[in-house]
Amino acid sequence: MHALAQGIAYIPALLVVWSAAAFLISYLTAVVLGHVEPFVPYISDTGTTPPESAIFGFMISITSILGTFTMYARYKILQKQNEVAAFVPHWFNVMALMVGVLGSIGMVIVATFQEGSVPVIHDTGALITFLSGVFYILLQSIISYRSCPEWNSRRLCHVRMAISLVSLAALIPMIACSALVFFSYREWQPRTKMAKPLCRGHCYSETDSKVQVASAVCEWIVAFGFVLYFLTYIQEFKKAEIKITTELHDGTR
Repeated sequence: MHALAQGIAYIPALLVVWSAAAFLISYLTAVVLGHVEPFVPYISDTGTTPPESAIFGFMISITSILGTFTMYARYKILQKQNEVAAFVPHWFNVMALMVGVLGSIGMVIVATFQEGSVPVIHDTGALITFLSGVFYILLQSIISYRSCPEWNSRRLCHVRMAISLVSLAALIPMIACSALVFFSYREWQPRTKMAKPLCRGHCYSETDSKVQVASAVCEWIVAFGFVLYFLTYIQEFKKAEIKITTELHDGTR
């Protein structure tokens, strides 16, 4: 606890704990209530049916807020470090922040528009989240190498890049498999215990099921790739502090 109390390390630590809890609590609730199969369901499927849909929506919304706060703090830290030793253009730092914020907006869309109610908007939000998230951690990994060894160890840079590349490697088949699942059925149903597939032109097959599982596995890998990446921020955030200043101006002037 003392270590996390240093600087602003509590910000990424809270994000990591909360986001991991959001995924796991929704999953366990859905499995215990028999709403999804326990073997690798889609993340969104674990937040489709009440009461886990309410839990999922609430916790993911908070995750997006914590994520935005963490990414903004990271942006300010890099801005200060860059003043001491210019290692990255300012526009590059701003671009990384904007990409990260776009991912947070995607999370809000996912949390607000449930898969069972508005699947197209939900899936669009998920795509924005995953694409922007992977792009963000890749940009941050590049920045980490540029700031090494003054502000980062070479080992930490390697760890961050490894997480980024694994997430990217999982993202590509995730999107490809999801597209196959989408276009394989005229009416798609979540892989749940309670819902049976509809045979309107296309029916579930063993191959289709394997594609779904592959897509879901990749989705979980990317999601926890983000969690692990923000975990690497803790050490850096220990050395930083945030101060809020207030200035009052005479309104008569």
